[in-house]
Amino acid sequence: MAETVPKSIARFLRSLREKNASPHTFKAYSKDLAYFSEYVGASSWKEIDHTRIRGFLSHLYERELGKTSVARALSALRSLYRWLGREGSIQQNTALLVAMPKLPKKLPRVPTIEEINNVLDGAMPESAAFPERDRLILELLYGCGIRNSELVGIELDDVSWSGESILVRGKGRKERYVPFGESARDALSAYLPVRSQLLQAARKTTRALLINRRGGQLTTRSVGRIVKQIAVAKGLSPDVHPHTLRHAFGTHLLEEGADLRAIQELLGHERLATTQRYTQLSMKHVLQVYDQTHPRAK
Repeated sequence: MAETVPKSIARFLRSLREKNASPHTFKAYSKDLAYFSEYVGASSWKEIDHTRIRGFLSHLYERELGKTSVARALSALRSLYRWLGREGSIQQNTALLVAMPKLPKKLPRVPTIEEINNVLDGAMPESAAFPERDRLILELLYGCGIRNSELVGIELDDVSWSGESILVRGKGRKERYVPFGESARDALSAYLPVRSQLLQAARKTTRALLINRRGGQLTTRSVGRIVKQIAVAKGLSPDVHPHTLRHAFGTHLLEEGADLRAIQELLGHERLATTQRYTQLSMKHVLQVYDQTHPRAK
């Protein structure tokens, strides 16, 4: 008897958990595939062709979902079909026969080097609840170019003082070492004694590097809130989030002459094409400088 769509989806989501997929990806795929399961009902995989999948996307549009959300749902379906193919449950990835909705090409706005230095230099704003920790968060996100999920997963033993590097665990449980500079070292040195005092007062122990005021491990949501609050207090746009600092890391390295392959390694990108996005970001900056400064551009 052929496996039902809901059962296949449940197994696929379990495999995502086992592969250490990011919480954001897991939540999005769970939601989108639940919509799909509801739409196809008791149909078997053989009964679901590309026209049925197109009908599902139309159904999402009728529910007033935007192009980005519909594209994400199709991406989730394609991933599910790829997994089903590897499992031997289907013969063809039908979802590949459906075109992805065309999305406007929108490059994220990356703060300049001067803007980032303005955030990191000087005292933390009065609104910072835990200034030593909050400075370290910013120094590691921008100074190491790590993801938010990688940041909160750092443990004390992952920091190599002699090697001036940190072991981070990326997507798919892949590990890599990222170097840290003098500014991050100073932030670590200032934070760790305060962290010890706080844990002692709370009578708690944890290997997590970053903790909250109660001695618990910091969450990605809390990091997002902290970064936005400090960025706004320091004069940056309210749309700044932890990934903005990762973008800034890659873009600024490229602007200062770093090799694209080295940036790929530092960011933990599997494909160079992902890193090449920073070329676009950098070129946008270069063109802006050209337009503003070259006498023949005016």
